[in-house]
Parts: sequence; structure tokens; C-alpha cells
Amino acid sequence: MANQQLFLGIDCGTQGTKALILDAASGQVLGLGAAGHDMISGPNGCREQDTRQWLDAFTQATHQALAAAGVDGQAILGVGVSGQQHGLVLLDDQGQVLRPAKLWCDTETTPENDRLLAHLGGEDGSLERLGVVIAPGYTVSKLLWTREQHPQLFERIASILLPHDFLNYWLTGRHCSEYGDASGTGYFNVRARQWDVALLQHIDPSGRLQTALPELIDAHQPVGRILPAIAAHLGINRNAVVASGGGDNMMGAIGTGNIQPGVITMSLGSSGTVYAYAAEPAVSPQASVATFCSSSGGWLPLICTMNLTNATGAIRELLELDINAFNALVAQAPIGAEGVCMLPFLNGERVPALPHATGSLLGLTTTNLTRANLCRAVVEGTTFGLRYGLDLLRANGLEAQSIRLIGGGSKSPVWRQIVADIMDTTVICTEQSEAAALGAAIQAAWCHSGAQDSLAELCERCVKLDPASETRPIAEHVAAAQHAYELYRQHVATL
Repeated sequence: MANQQLFLGIDCGTQGTKALILDAASGQVLGLGAAGHDMISGPNGCREQDTRQWLDAFTQATHQALAAAGVDGQAILGVGVSGQQHGLVLLDDQGQVLRPAKLWCDTETTPENDRLLAHLGGEDGSLERLGVVIAPGYTVSKLLWTREQHPQLFERIASILLPHDFLNYWLTGRHCSEYGDASGTGYFNVRARQWDVALLQHIDPSGRLQTALPELIDAHQPVGRILPAIAAHLGINRNAVVASGGGDNMMGAIGTGNIQPGVITMSLGSSGTVYAYAAEPAVSPQASVATFCSSSGGWLPLICTMNLTNATGAIRELLELDINAFNALVAQAPIGAEGVCMLPFLNGERVPALPHATGSLLGLTTTNLTRANLCRAVVEGTTFGLRYGLDLLRANGLEAQSIRLIGGGSKSPVWRQIVADIMDTTVICTEQSEAAALGAAIQAAWCHSGAQDSLAELCERCVKLDPASETRPIAEHVAAAQHAYELYRQHVATL
């Protein structure tokens, strides 16, 4: 095949790693691969992963994607890595991982986060100083926790990396971070785009943490070339360029073409996110809106809910339903599930800000307690959390003609209709549902070109919308959904 320009996009998520081969010349995705990760869960909300699993999954998914694409790995020009945000990977001075990575969904460090937030002067102080309000999932409280719970290990820290930074380090041997993913650490100033060294000094006055920080690079800058041994191990070209990469939301933005104002991306994954591009760091006064940097040179105001397909999955398991049976039951029940309301806060919740909340089912009667209503209620409950977040973004001036929907939940036509009705906005899926892996591959093409190719041109060519998935709100549904949403808001207010 003449004139192909092949790039490998990797998305290392909570549940597994996905690999994607993109031909940036034609804009076609040629092959996909995937491999799973296990979670280490403990009491008090501990959620960790063994980083070796990421490396094994990276390798397995890459080999699969190359085989599926039927291409020679020697033709790969560059690699881009998307990673789950906020995770903490600690290395010693030999580059060895000191302990399992604490993840974004870990809430064990809530007390440490509360103390750090108080030190910053509460939510307002945190917003003023950092441009974001630190939340229990962010990286900063994990550092304080490590210092207090594992003091001997803390003494050996030589490098502090986020999951995607760690994978870039494995690929290149270089410690770097880019602004998008760095925004979610809680020790980074999103307006000034630099580390807040004084906050790390507060955690440890010895200065150890600031010397362990990776170097910050621009989104269009490559980290460097892949190490020959790793290239051989993965079966790809040893001259491949490794892009700056970024957090999964930042890469999902690129992979949905969300790099200029007017587009909103909504991800229905294990967590739910809503975000949009902004050219300026207009920090929302709302604590729940995280005005992160984007990985395309701008900003990415974002809200994240902690409970989405994990909650729908829990109901499916409880009722022993496969995905098709579940969707059929959701469709059977009326809007508002005959008054059954689920507050799906199984993991606590970030938006609305209820870290200590638990899930609850409300409004049950002898007549409405049906499987269909339970299934409907969990889908509506999780989607109401996203509506609440979207309203916060809209209050900060974001407008959009349509919502680009990604993530596992977006594959369900019934869920797409529920989203369209609750948001009162047309929704459409991108052809490639692995938006973060696609975004990483597109960013690799951008870095490889030395930014001669504009990112907008690459997105234009490589991000395709799926016209068959376009779902418009239905007027009478919108009214009924609004009524059900108001009921949800009343229930949330009682918490």
C-alpha cells in the first residue's frame, strides 16, 4: 500500500488497554487490539493497579492491533499514549516502580485531600490558586497519603509520574508530562501552566517531591524516539516517535474532533465525563467544573461523574441480564420509570459533589417495583448526573449544537435517546468509539509532522461521525425527562 502513514494509538484505561492502528493519510482505522487489567480493591475505597499489567496489556493489545490491521510494525511512524488521569506511579532512582499505582477512583485519600483543601483555603482558595478544586481522586492527596502511610518508601521516591507519563517513560526512558494530564494532579496551575512547587513543599519540606517532577512539554512536542529494545519487544519501528500523549479525556477530545469551540463530548464509560474546548482559561466559579488544559494547546473545561456503566453493570449483574435484555427492559419502562428514582452513587460522587454518598433507590411502591423500572432508573439516574454537569458548563458560557457521544454506553440506541431527551440536544456518535486511542494516534501524527500538519486538518480527515447514530430529542420526551430530572434534583437535595 503506497503512501500510508501509520500510527499506533494506545489507551490505558481502568479496565484494560486498547490499541489502534491509524493510517493518517487516508484517515482510516486499520486494526484494533485490547487486553484487560485487574483492580486491587481494599477497604476505605482503596483502588490500585499493578503497573506491570499495563505493560503486558500494552504489548498484547499492540500485537493484536498489528495483526488485525495486517500491517508490518516496521511501518509505524509514531506512538501516542492516552492514560487514565490522576493515577500516581512512583519510581525509585533505578527507575523501578515502588508500589502499585493509586488510581483516579481511589477514595482512600479523602482525609488527606480534606486537609490539603483546608490548607489551600477551601474550594475558593483552591480555585484561585490552581484554577481547579482538588478532589479526592486527584494525585496530590495520594502523595501526602504515601508520606504518612509509607514513610520508608516515600524516602525512596525519585520520580512522580501519571499513568500515561509512566508508559512514555517505559517507551523512551524520559520523564515528561504534558499540560492536559498534569492539570489533574492538583499541584499544577492551569492558568500559568506550571507546577505549584510550594504545595509540594508543604507536603514535604525537604524538596524531594519537586526534584521528582517530570519535565513539562507542549502538546505538539514529542517525548522522543522509542527505545530499541522496547521497539523490538512491541514489534514496531525503532525510529518511531513517541508523542506527548495525554489524559484519556484530553485524547478523547482530539479523537472526537473537539479542538475548537462549539463541540461537546460526552463519554459514557465506567465514569461519565462531559467536556468542551475553550481557547481561554475561563475558570468556572463552580467547584465541580475542572478547567483542565487540553492536549491541543487550549483548555478543556470538564465535569466527571464517578458512576456510570459501573452502576448499570451492577443492576445487570443483580438481575442476571445480558446487555440486550437490559436495553430491552430499559426501553419497556416509561420515562421517569413510574416514579422509581435511583441515585447511583455507588462510588461516592464528584458531580454532584457528594464524596461520602452511597447509592439509593427511591419512590418504590408495590406496583412500580419492576425489573424494567429498575433498569430504566439506573440509566436515567446516571444520565441525570451528566445533565447536572452539562448545566454547570452551560452556565459558564459553553454552547453546542450537538453532543458527540463516546464510551460503551453510547453503543445503546435506547441510551442515546435518553441522553438526547434529558439534555434536549441532538447526539451523534463518532464512527470510532475508541476515541481516546484514536486521539492518541492523531496526536502522534501531529507530533511526527513537526506540527506542519495542523491538528484541525488531521481531525477533519480522521474523525468521522456516524450518521446512523444521530438521535434527536423528541419534544414530549423532553418535557417528561425534565419532570423526572426535577424529581432527581429534589432527592439529591435531601443528601
